Amino acid sequence: MKAIQIHETGGPEVLKLVELPIPEPGPGQVLIRVEATGVNFIEIYFRKGVYSAALPLIPGSEAAGTVEELGPGVTGFAAGDAVACTSVLGSYAEYALAPAAQLVKVPEGLSMEQAAAALLQGMTAHYLSHSTYPLKAGDTALIHAGAGGVGLLLTQMATRLGARVITTVSTPAKAELSREAGASEVILYTKQDFEVEVKRLTDGKGVDVVYDSVGKTTFEGSLNCLRPRGLMALFGASSGPVPPYNLIQLSGKGSLFVTRPTLWHYVATRAELEWRSSEVLGWAAKGQLKLRTEHVYPLAEAAQAQIDLETRSTTGKIILEP
Repeated sequence: MKAIQIHETGGPEVLKLVELPIPEPGPGQVLIRVEATGVNFIEIYFRKGVYSAALPLIPGSEAAGTVEELGPGVTGFAAGDAVACTSVLGSYAEYALAPAAQLVKVPEGLSMEQAAAALLQGMTAHYLSHSTYPLKAGDTALIHAGAGGVGLLLTQMATRLGARVITTVSTPAKAELSREAGASEVILYTKQDFEVEVKRLTDGKGVDVVYDSVGKTTFEGSLNCLRPRGLMALFGASSGPVPPYNLIQLSGKGSLFVTRPTLWHYVATRAELEWRSSEVLGWAAKGQLKLRTEHVYPLAEAAQAQIDLETRSTTGKIILEP
């Protein structure tokens, strides 16, 4: 099978297209014939060595495809089933292994491309809006990178819950996409100081929650946008990691809360995985959650896909197709 493999950490050039044997499923595993792979920032973190993993490594943490073979002891799935998975390394390939416990079925009416676009980012938006800070009618949320994959889905979920959404984006075209997703106000951070604008838009009160996937360049300003006892969910670091921070400053800024959540802790049980995935994929299948999947690359162009994601030159979801 063809696969992308990393033998050393570094820039996009370390992503090499190689030929490897098709893996065999072990106990509790399922072999998937991959039809669409989602590209996410976590794969960039693994490529750079920010997150450690044994090398050589086939990157990839999200895929949709068909069940090819079941390992010993697997029940609930059959060859030919349309499935999707996340939290599993190795999806930048024509075939991938996944634990059956982390596999979900793709509902009718949803393409493989859509399933790969929805699962990881959709469940991330779901846990942020439904669990990390459960939004309700009357809340105001600030969402950075509002035209990104998670940003667009999170905006839609937040507005479904009745929240007012303020987003930040880099271009007028991205601002339009963010408004289409339901943002009440959109701030062009390349031309405006988002902290000043948020204070203006909230009459100086601040927002209830900030969902921040940017990190280093927005961290301090995001804290300053919060109301007293507000919460900041830092769920990414596209601009780099946040430097060491003296927590006593949270007291002076209004007894603030800061959390660094990750999806894996919000799908730790089978029940929670099924709840989040069924809602996300179900909404997408019914057209109640709009997906953007116009950026599709062949597997051999995985390096370019990561470059485009890292430089924020795309909107919505990036997909690889073997």
